[in-house]
Amino acid sequence: MSSPSRFAFSEWPPALSETQLEALTLYATTYALSHGLLYLPPVKPQPRVPNSAIHAPLSVFPSPFPLRLFLLARRLQSAYNILYARIAMDVEFLDKVMGSVEGVGKVDDFVGQLWTGWKNLRDEGIVQPLQLGLFRSDYLLHAGLNGEPLSLKQVEFNTISSSFGTLSQHTAALHRYLYATTSYYNVHPDMKPDDFPPNDTTAGLVEGLAAAHAAYNAKESKILFVVQAGERNVFDQRLLEYELLEKHSIHVIRQTFDELAASASIDSATQALVISGATEISTVYFRAGYTPTDYPTAAQYATRFLLERSRAIKCPSIALQLAGGKKVQQVLTQPGVLARFLTDAAQIAELRSSWMGMWGLDEAAGAQRARDMAERLVLKPQREGGGNNVYKEAIPAFLDALPPLERQAWIAMELIVPPEGTGNYLVRAGSEGAQSAVKAEVVSELGIFGWALFGGPDGGLKEKEVGWLVRTKGKDSNEGGVATGFSVLDSILLVND
Repeated sequence: MSSPSRFAFSEWPPALSETQLEALTLYATTYALSHGLLYLPPVKPQPRVPNSAIHAPLSVFPSPFPLRLFLLARRLQSAYNILYARIAMDVEFLDKVMGSVEGVGKVDDFVGQLWTGWKNLRDEGIVQPLQLGLFRSDYLLHAGLNGEPLSLKQVEFNTISSSFGTLSQHTAALHRYLYATTSYYNVHPDMKPDDFPPNDTTAGLVEGLAAAHAAYNAKESKILFVVQAGERNVFDQRLLEYELLEKHSIHVIRQTFDELAASASIDSATQALVISGATEISTVYFRAGYTPTDYPTAAQYATRFLLERSRAIKCPSIALQLAGGKKVQQVLTQPGVLARFLTDAAQIAELRSSWMGMWGLDEAAGAQRARDMAERLVLKPQREGGGNNVYKEAIPAFLDALPPLERQAWIAMELIVPPEGTGNYLVRAGSEGAQSAVKAEVVSELGIFGWALFGGPDGGLKEKEVGWLVRTKGKDSNEGGVATGFSVLDSILLVND
């Protein structure tokens, strides 16, 4: 660990000469290109067989993060794994919060389509009760008021397509390499090797997929990755595929919804999911299906429901995807709701301490409260993937245009206030190759990964915390998605605060 003196976030990053920054940028980009820290270039359409790649957006320095809060985030993950597994199995709760009769689904067509399909499948009889979740809980540091110690506050909990685990592992290795090869030119003399925490996210996420595959228990079966057409973040997915094959001898098939519409079928005798009439699927891992644009027609919904109807284990099931809705996150903050799922009072208190204030716009006076507090708020819909939220001064005009009946699909959340003055050097690659590192004041978001396998007839629940990521964006950028171009991949420098 670093020196016990309190870390000065406003003095980060240390000053570099132009020559030092240029050298570190060269080391970083060549390491990234050599170690699979890659994206496909931003061209449309993407060629079916890629002929080039660029390095993923990255930071030159790791970002400082208090050791005590990093350990807290990791400790909380087990409770969150259990919590969301239990939510996914609570049909009554999900029907009330997300359903099309009384919940979000009656005003949000995307949620309503998923819920209605799930309801129809329940009426038929769920064939495969086992569910797998590969989760990521995202946090920001919160500075609070009046010099209070930094605290850890949750941004959101992701239950579908929780990405960047493998590339984040490579980013952590990149920063360890930069330290090992240059000592960062001793511009921060308190920096030590054990300030760079290990990151083994790839093996951890694959462990969850392998556990589901083993539970399915069919020797010749494979895992299906459901992917988006033209996916630029393909290497983050491929590294999971390679780990499954090399460490567990499990083969992967990658297909889009449109491809599956032609290739997928269900064996009428066994309810097994079969691809191209020959390959049985043990586990369906969704890296698509989290946004309405993945369902441009009824055909894509039909394919999703076909996969759900089968005996394959889904990651996530529709129920677990619905459990990750922002409305669920908000309802959990209401008095007594968390106790429906967890019994340990200390655990409940610790989880609640990680939350900002939230309320629904459909609540009495909820919209007016959002107008009054607009400069301190973000409004969130039931969407994943970045670029969906409404912030601060844009809120009043948005509320003026939002039909009252649609308010149920939105929540208000108090903004997290990160430490001021923290910076970094950010490097992005364009279609013509690497750009120079740009110094910017930044905000860094920590994500903790976990998995849970649950829902079987024996009532057992296996879960584990398995790794972490950091995404860093310019302070003036409200959104935080790497894939949407707002953030860069980063890692952690453990500090005392």
